[in-house]
Amino acid sequence: SGVIRYFYIEDWQYVNEYRHPVSVRKIFPDPNGTRMAFIDEKSDGFVYCPVNDRVYEIPDFSPTIKGILWENWPMDKGVFVAFDDDKVYTYVFHKDAIQGSKVILAGGTEVPYSHKPLLLYNGELTCQTQSGKTNNIYLSTHSFLGNLKDFGPDKLRQILTQTLMLKRFSEAWEVCSLLNDQSCWNELAKACLYHMEVDFAIRVYRTSGNAGMVMSLEQIKGIEDHNLLAGHLAMFTNDFNLAQDLYLASSCPVAALEMRKDLQHWDIALQLAKRLAPDQIPFISKEYAVQLEFMGDYVNALAHYEKGITGNNKEHDEACLAGVAQMSIRMGDIRRGVNQAIKHPSRLLKRDCGAILENMKQFSEAAQLYEKGQYYDKAASVYIRCKNWAKVGELLPHVSSPKIHLQYAKAKEADGRYKEAVIAYEHAKQWDNVIRLYLDHLNNPEKAVHVVRETQSLEGAKMVARFFLQLGDYGSAIQFLVMSKCNNEAFTLAQQHNKMEIYADIISSEGATNEDYQSIALYFEAEKKHFQAGKFFLLCGQYGRALRHFLKSPSSEDNLAIEMAIETVGRAKDEALTNQLIDYLMGEGDGMPQDAKYLFRLYMALKQYREAARTAIIIAREEQCSGNYRNAHDVLFSMYSELKTQKIKISSEMATNLMILHSYILVKVHVKRGDHMKGARMLIRVANNISKFPSHIVPILTSTVIECHRAGLKNSAFSFAAMLMRPEYRNKIDPKYKKKIETMVRRRDTSETEEPTTACPYCAFQLPECELLCPSCKNNLPYCIATGRHMVRDDWTVCPHCDFPALYSEFKNMLQTENVCPMCSERINTVDLQKINDCTEYLKPEAED
Repeated sequence: SGVIRYFYIEDWQYVNEYRHPVSVRKIFPDPNGTRMAFIDEKSDGFVYCPVNDRVYEIPDFSPTIKGILWENWPMDKGVFVAFDDDKVYTYVFHKDAIQGSKVILAGGTEVPYSHKPLLLYNGELTCQTQSGKTNNIYLSTHSFLGNLKDFGPDKLRQILTQTLMLKRFSEAWEVCSLLNDQSCWNELAKACLYHMEVDFAIRVYRTSGNAGMVMSLEQIKGIEDHNLLAGHLAMFTNDFNLAQDLYLASSCPVAALEMRKDLQHWDIALQLAKRLAPDQIPFISKEYAVQLEFMGDYVNALAHYEKGITGNNKEHDEACLAGVAQMSIRMGDIRRGVNQAIKHPSRLLKRDCGAILENMKQFSEAAQLYEKGQYYDKAASVYIRCKNWAKVGELLPHVSSPKIHLQYAKAKEADGRYKEAVIAYEHAKQWDNVIRLYLDHLNNPEKAVHVVRETQSLEGAKMVARFFLQLGDYGSAIQFLVMSKCNNEAFTLAQQHNKMEIYADIISSEGATNEDYQSIALYFEAEKKHFQAGKFFLLCGQYGRALRHFLKSPSSEDNLAIEMAIETVGRAKDEALTNQLIDYLMGEGDGMPQDAKYLFRLYMALKQYREAARTAIIIAREEQCSGNYRNAHDVLFSMYSELKTQKIKISSEMATNLMILHSYILVKVHVKRGDHMKGARMLIRVANNISKFPSHIVPILTSTVIECHRAGLKNSAFSFAAMLMRPEYRNKIDPKYKKKIETMVRRRDTSETEEPTTACPYCAFQLPECELLCPSCKNNLPYCIATGRHMVRDDWTVCPHCDFPALYSEFKNMLQTENVCPMCSERINTVDLQKINDCTEYLKPEAED
């Protein structure tokens, strides 16, 4: 009758009833009785589940089927076979799949003649033969039950398909491990998702290194709602429509809306929001509008932007209003769009709307929006396009683009408004045009010259040169021709108008090529201007010709030609030229030797420091004889410093002469400061070497007598007074002091303040403080440049400029009134003085014996 009823023996009652539309021929319950296959009178097969009272049609069911056997292996409950006389068909019932329960055909197996299937267990079919015995057959769909290692990759891929059909995931894992192919792992993972095997899917994705899927599945694996879980899994397999249906059927239908939003399927999201979350409609409308705008559907975009306005979410509403403004403009409602954009706080919106209007050739509105948005460069550019120069002029102070300033400047120049044009050209950094206007229209050459000097514009320099040429100011014209790198034109002009000196001066400061220098040199050579010719031959490296001209050059007071000749020989490093100059300086040709200072400079230029030192001693001696003691001191000091720098030993004659001259210079310092004892001690040292001061013997001895008398050194005063009484000096004594000195000699006073003693810095022997030779260790002792006394170890400093030693306490005291070093005359600040605790490195003897 088509009615199938379940009877529960334990309670002795019917528990379930199913009415089939047509009569049922055969029924085949599974071992547990929880599922049943049956064949109706139309020879169609079905699977019936009494738990949920659902019937599932068996696909591709042959009308010749005789019977059905369920799988008895407890681990594989959903598999059954349908058989006829020739073949066995393997079917699988997929109960927990994301697309719902269904039956699929897995494959078929040929059955030997007159074998009747009796039992199915783990893919092994037991049949009864014609003779009544049993025979076992393995189903072709279960070929993975053999040794998998015997199969090749192609066969393994087929086996993988079988295992996935039969939900045999453990065997599928083994196949994937053998194949070790990413696509196979992905196939296994997809099958796990399809069958809602979340834990196994996590394991597969973790093995294949897909961290994103692992994290996503970890989040959803605890969900109990079957539809919600299936919805998530359907989404992961990209079946979004199925996912939506499952979400809507679940306890959390909003998930469907969230999914569509994430996928940016805004049209579907809007439909869902109407049902599920009306409060989200404005936000989805706005997003949908953005998408429609991008696609060029401005009409619908505008409608959705308008729908998106909430009235209570400021930031969101501003975005919607910005969209309304842009869409209005795009659709031709320019007034509405512009008003909306002006009211809107966003600068960017004004810029974007301005760009749209500019493309639509609506220049005045575009410029207005650019200006409101403070995009002054763009606004000015658009105003220029619509020839609104008044507005351009207003905006210029805010404009940074040189291009706009240039356009404005050209317009103003065309109108004859040159002052405004010049200012605009300056802003555009178009210096050549600035110079042109100053010269041609504004008659302001001073300003043009200033601009050329500031900017070094070559073209501008040419223009200025042409201007001065027209005025007949050839010197200025030459200067600007050189500045514009037109050296040949400048040279020709200088030749024509006898302005070569000007050209030469300019080109020397500008820096030119050797050819330029040679041209000038040859010109001066032809003009018999030896000094200038020599100077330019030197610049172009022709040292022989340069020297010849310098030596021919007439002598002047400052003897610049000799200085240049020395520089030439110093640069040339040529022995023949050197000897030629030495002969000239020695007066070999005309018997008139030049000043020894030139020979000294020559040796310095040639870096022949020993010869320079000998010459320096001669020069110093001559200066001393002439009474120029400061000059003599400075010559010796500079030579001493140079030798020290070059690490050449200094002769004892030079060191001694410098010490005596320095002592003489210290006298004035001490007397000026009122320290008569120190002055007297220095004068005694000078008087003991009076032969080195031949032109001032009497004045020095007179000063010595007076200072010694003042300092209480009566015996020393008497000794030098007696010396002055010699016939050759007596009449030369200043009448002012003569009587006093004669009295001093007549009434001899032998009292003398004893000179204090201090330790020798080498051996610590106590000796008088002004004594510079230690009687114990026989060393020449370094002297203090502030007092002239010998140095002591525990009061040592050096001048920061010349590195000469001084007693720290005395030097510091001296600098209270004097602010220069007495040796090198450089300015010193007291704070720059450093006390030296270990002076060992300064105690290496430097002078030769």
